[in-house]
Amino acid sequence: MKRRNFLKSSALFGAAGILPTGAIVAAPAGKAPALTIAHITDVHIRGNDGIPERAAKCLDRVLKHKVDFILNGGDSIHDASYDNVKREQVLEQWAVWDKFIAKTDLEVFSCIGNHDLWWKAPDKQDEMYGKPYVVKRLKIPAPYYSFRKKNWHFIILDGNGPGIKLDAEQMNWLEKELDGLKPNTPVLLMSHYPVLTVTNTWEGGQHGDHKELKKLFYKHRDKVKVCLSGHQHLLDEAVYNGVRYHCNGSMSGFWWGKGDEKSARPYFYQESSPGYALLKLYEDGRVENEYIPLDLS
Repeated sequence: MKRRNFLKSSALFGAAGILPTGAIVAAPAGKAPALTIAHITDVHIRGNDGIPERAAKCLDRVLKHKVDFILNGGDSIHDASYDNVKREQVLEQWAVWDKFIAKTDLEVFSCIGNHDLWWKAPDKQDEMYGKPYVVKRLKIPAPYYSFRKKNWHFIILDGNGPGIKLDAEQMNWLEKELDGLKPNTPVLLMSHYPVLTVTNTWEGGQHGDHKELKKLFYKHRDKVKVCLSGHQHLLDEAVYNGVRYHCNGSMSGFWWGKGDEKSARPYFYQESSPGYALLKLYEDGRVENEYIPLDLS
């Protein structure tokens, strides 16, 4: 293609708001987003080391933005999943979480993280065993669910199954959920584990059913715009088949500690700063995801 014709084609793509690469361009000047939301994840809150006070300062920073609501990506408490965790420890951590999140009157839509789940209850009939208790503490309707805000559809997934996969029932639900939406309805999905992540090569933790999800998202490529995740404590982003994947680090960084020899700076996990994301969602499906670092000292 001659340079003159290439430039002309590029200008046409830019005017349409779509680049040949599939990248999403910035919103036109003066165009306000339909929604502005905060994405926090991997808070890992607990009651020692001054963490409740430090976490409160972090949330204050988040709340300085004018946001419509908060998405919480899971691992809200420090840990309930390890074999030696006792009932009293789980209750204490959730009490600290309750106090932390009570600082805001905004709606908080959460997904379940692997560290939120207490599997070592005396038996499966114990009210604190597994997912139902976490659903109760996070005040969410179910382990996976959906909701609508403005013209955007939000889907919250639960990957806490064998192999980090959606079970057959949830996958069937997701397929019907996407099938039931009108064409070009913009969709944001949030999961604790990344569906697609750059960092899986050295950190692990990606959805085991990422190939099936990729195929489903391609079928609904007019709808699925962005997937948010945490779990890695690492910041990365990718674009594939027009879907933006944002693994938005963690609020706790190196679990509120100063780190180790692999940490680039104090409180970093490897090279990723603790922080949170601010998302702007536009009526036409465009997305802006800004990661904002936090100082945990």
